[in-house]
Amino acid sequence: MLIGLHDSEHNKDFPNLALMKISAYHKGRGDTVEWWNPVSNALYDKVYSSKVFSFTPENPQLPENTIKGGTGYGLYTTLPNKIDVCFPDYSIYDYDYAVGFLTRGCPNKCGWCVVPKKEGDIRPVANWRMLVRPDSDKLVLLDNNILACDYGINQLAELAESGYKIDLNQGMDVRLLNDDIVKILAKIKWLKYIRFSCDDGYTLPCFERMAELFTKHGVSLSRVFVYVLVREDLEAADYRVQGLHKICKNFNLYAQAERNTGIVPNEMQIEFAQRFVYGRSYKKETWEKYCRRLGL
Repeated sequence: MLIGLHDSEHNKDFPNLALMKISAYHKGRGDTVEWWNPVSNALYDKVYSSKVFSFTPENPQLPENTIKGGTGYGLYTTLPNKIDVCFPDYSIYDYDYAVGFLTRGCPNKCGWCVVPKKEGDIRPVANWRMLVRPDSDKLVLLDNNILACDYGINQLAELAESGYKIDLNQGMDVRLLNDDIVKILAKIKWLKYIRFSCDDGYTLPCFERMAELFTKHGVSLSRVFVYVLVREDLEAADYRVQGLHKICKNFNLYAQAERNTGIVPNEMQIEFAQRFVYGRSYKKETWEKYCRRLGL
């Protein structure tokens, strides 16, 4: 069989885990797998398309019988277990690290997040030894709330002793930090950043506590990366940005304008995220002053 794969996001910065597992499954059956080419549509026995984000445009050239999956196509589209258990075929992308989940789900019910609806409460799904590649000492974890269960914390403790370099590319929950957890984080070889999320103003005191614990255990605050969700209330977003900057001027802030199923950010949210924060204007003025200066 000839299998065609379509990555809806065409993401050059990150591989699609589902497509790598699909490729591994079909190659294991002796099938030929290649990136889907619309010119060759008639030749494919199956075409798979994966879409992570609901706002990613649909490709009108995909055949009608395309097998579609991923959150972008619907919350409840998942891989069949026979495919999901496959070790990813990393040969279809040019990356030098492994990716995967140690846990899935989240116990929180944040209104802006689809994870609890899609995956349910947090649960273990893999041991880190099942995820690493034989040709790499780098592992990128996709867990949404790894600190919310003892299993996830114990896995991080093992990774801290393993010698592997890791990244948690989702923001950890700063409210769950304590002395023991920070000791583990301090031992880990991080690929670059230690990531957290700041989606509500009431978490700012937790970031103050985090800064104290990191300093206590010798972790540079310049390693901290914070995702800041930007909803329509831009005063609230600025309160968080200014609060984080006050706690530590070396935090790396990344503002994300809320874009979800049925939710599209307005122009001011985009201005706040892409220019006010990304352009580092927040370091010298508030959002109110920024808007007054530019006549927004």
